[in-house]
Amino acid sequence: MKPEDFPQKIKPFIIPAQSGDVAYRCLGCGQEYGIEKLLYTCPDCREVLLLYDKEFDRLKEIPGETWRKIFDYRRMLNIPSLKGIYLYHEFIGPIVPLESIVYLGEGRTPVIEASTYLQEKAGARFWFKNDGQNPSASFKDRGMASALSYINHLVQKGSVKDVLAICASTGDTSAAAALYSSYLKSNVKSAVLLPHKKVTPQQLSQPLGSGAAVFEIPGVFDDCMKVVEALSEKYSVALLNSKNAWRILGQESYSYEIAQDFEYTLSNLAVFVPIGNAGNITSVISGFLKFYAIGIIDSLPKIIGVQSEHANPVYRYYLEPVPEKRHFKPITVKPSVAQAAMIGNPVSMPRVIHLVNEYNSLAGRQKIFFLEVTEQDIIDWELTANRNGHIACTHGGETLAGLVKAKELGIIDANETAVLDSTAHALKFSIFQEMYFENSFSEEYSIKPRPELINKPVFVYPEDLENVPAPGNPLKGKEFELFVNRVADEIAKSLRLKPV
Repeated sequence: MKPEDFPQKIKPFIIPAQSGDVAYRCLGCGQEYGIEKLLYTCPDCREVLLLYDKEFDRLKEIPGETWRKIFDYRRMLNIPSLKGIYLYHEFIGPIVPLESIVYLGEGRTPVIEASTYLQEKAGARFWFKNDGQNPSASFKDRGMASALSYINHLVQKGSVKDVLAICASTGDTSAAAALYSSYLKSNVKSAVLLPHKKVTPQQLSQPLGSGAAVFEIPGVFDDCMKVVEALSEKYSVALLNSKNAWRILGQESYSYEIAQDFEYTLSNLAVFVPIGNAGNITSVISGFLKFYAIGIIDSLPKIIGVQSEHANPVYRYYLEPVPEKRHFKPITVKPSVAQAAMIGNPVSMPRVIHLVNEYNSLAGRQKIFFLEVTEQDIIDWELTANRNGHIACTHGGETLAGLVKAKELGIIDANETAVLDSTAHALKFSIFQEMYFENSFSEEYSIKPRPELINKPVFVYPEDLENVPAPGNPLKGKEFELFVNRVADEIAKSLRLKPV
């Protein structure tokens, strides 16, 4: 639909212009810094940063009802830069001009209601938001579209050149960083650090295929992150982990899309998010806070952060009910099928603490909760979901296990609807399905396959057949007819089919 076809009242707002005054703000000392160069931690106290629009209140000049119409009409446009996360330009990157925006098809991922059987089995009404349908097959594309669009803007202004974008990863971040960097290849190169043999083969293939320099190092993600932090402090590189505040901005689009998909009525909604480096839950909280502040939504949904018992530092922090007594302690993680969340020292933890306090305070009661689930439940629920029409990854299984746990604990009730974050495509973690079917998990995973969830191919080769087809050696005539009929009969017998 063309802009001139929109209602007169909406036309002035459909194509956003550069606006706002965005700055870095330290969560530790409160200092503010300009965005002329990329910052990842406060130069004074080394605490993490968030990006703030110092002119954010200007957005209140437009009523919430009008904003809803702006976004709903804008969704009809065929302008690439506004098709993805920058549909919400004024809330994500108001200072980024449209010509700098990198759009590869990210955002606007589908929200799919769970099948009737699956909802009955879980005991709650819920939807999966399938972020595995982003270009590199994970939610990380939202943040990379934001981070690389801003880098592209700096390149176009002449502020930076010959950028080396670097990140540590458990798989998904590296795939997204490499993909988006490769799109800007003449000005941006990428390098990724991965824990040796701690990412799936599918995930490893992605940054290699996008041409990134890939380095595997001993240890786990937290070790990779320390090396990347050292590189960003000593050398001129662009850090693309969630320590990069532009990543957080882009991932806020997840919240905006949920608000839009549910007609901006969120009073009975609960959003379940898996937690790894804690950038994702930070973004989800921040996004809903912004829409609430402007009046686009009139209530804040519940948010439930879910962690595996093998990687649960955030859950452990909030076990202490008295805020003044809470003390964050990094943990040593154990192997997890929710591999992308296998992080013991999340860099966004200070952001989580800050935003959880703000969120619950504005809501007037506790609206954010944290749960842990077992490895067994994570993969059992993932497989159950996918046997019932879904494409949930292990982290989608983690959130579904969290939903079941939340229902048992009374955190959500029968009147509430849940949206579960399935952060990546199931095929990225298919190796865990294979391990489940083959019963090949090591004891560290604490997983015992349930026979009813195991599925294996059946090789059909009737013993009475002397000849069967082979590549380059087909059967013909009566031999082929015999082969077809005998194999069909064997399959029919296996499936207990009745003759017509």
